[in-house]
Amino acid sequence: MRELIEKGQRITMVPANFKFANKGVVTEVFPDGFKLALDYEPEGVLKNNYCEFYTNTSHGTLYFESYAKDIDGKTLRIASPARHKFLQRRKYTRIKFIYDLELSQGENKYKITTLDISAGGMKFKTSENIDIEGKYQVTLPLTESMSVTCTYLPIRIERGEDGIYTHSGRFEFAQNRDRMTLIQYCTKRSIEINNK
Repeated sequence: MRELIEKGQRITMVPANFKFANKGVVTEVFPDGFKLALDYEPEGVLKNNYCEFYTNTSHGTLYFESYAKDIDGKTLRIASPARHKFLQRRKYTRIKFIYDLELSQGENKYKITTLDISAGGMKFKTSENIDIEGKYQVTLPLTESMSVTCTYLPIRIERGEDGIYTHSGRFEFAQNRDRMTLIQYCTKRSIEINNK
């Protein structure tokens, strides 16, 4: 555990109900786990119930599942995980995501076809001339019952010989919960795809 987690490290903790996602700082590291001081009260976190954990390291994003052995206010003693995985070197896991969607800016609507997404942003194709200086709203359908709405800001636009534009840009979120939802969705999809 000591090779992976160190004192002062920031960790995101996601219980089964991800609307209770929380962040915290590692305050102590032990051979059998570590202490985590959460930013918020640990709502939705139960002793001995597994949660997902994410943290950035020099090797990439570290992902593991573990549980709280003890809960003392906002301080949790987390058990050492049985196994872990480095997702990828980029900050957020990127997955293929092919959907025909709509970007909106006030009354203006633009038809796009997404190619991939991450919690950081997305890539898409469109035949429409979208202003690189604009801010746009987009709703991403993650499951039949869950979607995330965020603001898209273009960073790069390339025009192909066929007249089709390829856009890459970043997301802004009104609520951190939406970013956490997207992080968890992309991570789970990435693991499912890699295990096929």
